[in-house]
Amino acid sequence: MNDRYNIHSQLEHLQSKYIGTGHSDTTKWEWVTNQHRDSHSLFIAQHDMLSYFALSENESRARIKFNFLERMIQPCGPPPERMDTDD
Repeated sequence: MNDRYNIHSQLEHLQSKYIGTGHSDTTKWEWVTNQHRDSHSLFIAQHDMLSYFALSENESRARIKFNFLERMIQPCGPPPERMDTDD
């Protein structure tokens, strides 16, 4: 029983420390948005990958980096409207 509590507290610590790990109340939209932002930040950080995208799209690396930064603002569109469950 003690191990289960220890693992649960470690998971809660990770979820509070890192946004992308999610939690029980994370919606599908939030999770997908975090995945897209993580992907775009990886593409920007990896110089070779950024060069690959620039070559394949026939754009400069600075333009591709700018486009990825623009896409990170709302990568999955505006958030869906939440339905209130208050009775």
